[in-house]
Amino acid sequence: MLADIRSRLGGVAGINFGIGGPIAHRIDHLLSGARAGIAIKFSGENLRTLRDLAEEAQTRIAGIPGVTDVAVESQSEVPELGVHLDRERLARNGVSFAEAGLTLRAALYGAPVSRVYEGRNAYDLVLRVQEVAPDSIAMLERLPLRTDTGALAPLSAVATVTRESGPNIISRDQVQRKIFVTCNPAGRDVASVLADIRDAIDPLLEGKVGYAVHYGGQFESAAAASRRLLASGLLILLVIFGLLCMTFRNARDATFVMASLPLALIGGVAAVFLSGGVLSIASIIGFISVFGVAARNGIMLINHIRHLQSEEGVAGFEEAVWRGSVERVVPVLMTALTTGLALVPLVIAHDAPGNEIQSPMAVVIIGGLLSATVLNMVVVPALYLRFGRPVKNNGGAAGTPGETFL
Repeated sequence: MLADIRSRLGGVAGINFGIGGPIAHRIDHLLSGARAGIAIKFSGENLRTLRDLAEEAQTRIAGIPGVTDVAVESQSEVPELGVHLDRERLARNGVSFAEAGLTLRAALYGAPVSRVYEGRNAYDLVLRVQEVAPDSIAMLERLPLRTDTGALAPLSAVATVTRESGPNIISRDQVQRKIFVTCNPAGRDVASVLADIRDAIDPLLEGKVGYAVHYGGQFESAAAASRRLLASGLLILLVIFGLLCMTFRNARDATFVMASLPLALIGGVAAVFLSGGVLSIASIIGFISVFGVAARNGIMLINHIRHLQSEEGVAGFEEAVWRGSVERVVPVLMTALTTGLALVPLVIAHDAPGNEIQSPMAVVIIGGLLSATVLNMVVVPALYLRFGRPVKNNGGAAGTPGETFL
């Protein structure tokens, strides 16, 4: 449908268009100042140079795969009169620059000299020097200017009046004149599309002093959200490790539980790669979710091995590890199966409208569960058998208060 809409609108000459929802357009406008997924802002002094840069950028990025709805900020040329004051001629005729400017403004727009009150309403009383048609060069050239001696001199004696054209609007950002080139990504992730756009546009600014290009849009918000998720995720991992240390009363067993997290990472990364290699915010949330399941499996395994030694009196350390691993297979498998099967419909319906967030998250969780479930029952027991320490039987005590915190 979107392809059909774009093909039909693309055949209409003289229009710029972008396709998206009202909420998405509002968010894009807040992020970058333009209603598009990617906004390329050129800033500089000369408007015509900015327009040339924008049009060349539009041509270059239009052929990049995954780029749609390419458009340059709408501007149209409107007729205008240019008055160029000559300071030497002003000095020869005894007309000050300020006097010429104020008189010209009064002639074209009028000068308020008083106010007229009618009841509660107030109106400006505007004095016009003379009626001058905005498009009449001859009448404007005859505009009288007062000299320092009190005499009158025509505007044509101190200035050149020309008929010109200019943009109907001049937009600025941080005092700099700017122009936008906008586009939307389609069929590719924003990061890779932006990388290709940078490679195509950055050479345009070579040798152009005073001109700059800035890229804005969805990727800025995504990058900021990724940084926040990474920082909060690391903090949560530290908190989890501290809680495990308090529960097991030693850092060694807590480390064995945390070792199950990279096992989930293996399957999650493989799932992202097989599904297209796009790491989105939804995928990162999926990693965080599967880390929780993997940590739970590790806690179940380590805690049961300790329980066999401290509560059930299993004397042999190897036997406790073996029994604990075998007896935890069913609970771990049931947890993984119930979670994974519940997410399968989201993966199957990945093209359904509104499923853009749930599907990438489900793919990561299922992949992480597969690797974490298989490797958790092999790698963690092997590590515990090699580097772990037996737990003493304290007559039913759940832990060993005398253990060294390592």
